Parts: sequence; C-alpha cells; structure tokens
Amino acid sequence: MKLEFELVPESCWYSNLRSILSKEQWDVVRRDAYARAGGRCMICGKPVKRLEAHERWSYDEKNKVQKLEDVVAVCRACHEVIHIGRTQLMGREKEASEHYMKVNGCSYAEYRKALGEANAAHQRRNKVDEWKLDLTWLQRFC
Repeated sequence: MKLEFELVPESCWYSNLRSILSKEQWDVVRRDAYARAGGRCMICGKPVKRLEAHERWSYDEKNKVQKLEDVVAVCRACHEVIHIGRTQLMGREKEASEHYMKVNGCSYAEYRKALGEANAAHQRRNKVDEWKLDLTWLQRFC
C-alpha cells in the first residue's frame, strides 16, 4: 500500500523530533522534506500549498529500537490517515477512510483489514517498556 497507518507506541508519544531538536534544527529538517517534495504530497502526489512534515519510524521489537527512517512532506489528508487514532478521536475517520481507499485503490474491507493489522502491531509494540532511539538518519544534516 502506498498510504499506511503508522501507529506510534504509547511509550513514544510526545517524543518526536520537534521535542528533541531545537526549533532551528527542526526547521532545517522539515524544510528539507518540503524541498524534496516540490509542492506535492510525497505519498499521494497531490499538489498542495501547505505541506506537513511527518516522521517515519521503524520499530525493531526484538531489540527494542525505534529508528527514524525519514521525514517526509505530506498533505493533511494523508497525515490524518497515517495518524488514524488521533483522526478517529477528532471524528474524521470517514474522510480518512475514503482518502485511504482512493490513494491505495482498495475496498472498505481492505481498509478495515489493514487497520486491524496496524492495531495488532500497535498492541504488540505497546508491550515494550522503553524504546531505544536511533537517530542516525539525522547525520545527513551534520
């Protein structure tokens, strides 16, 4: 799937780059993503005036490592799908599900299946007490 759910383990909530980096450092990282995007969402390709920076993380459950893989520029609609838990709390799941299905060219049943799989991974990852942070991706800015 082109557009996927990225459910962050609860123990990692509020530990994002904006809270780790200085404002100036975060601006360099997010502006790099915007420049690479060229005015288009890096997931759905839609041209937009306002892009949002999204951190892509991978999770090595065996070694308990949360690794920064990239920072990408996305449209609001894709960002709401990625963070579906927050979107559901805001009452916007219908719009997000429609966007997910459109971008991925899939059915509602496939949407529900992918959401179930994402929730299962989220539950597994929530069992890890503390994740080690791997920020080697940021070395490109040094």
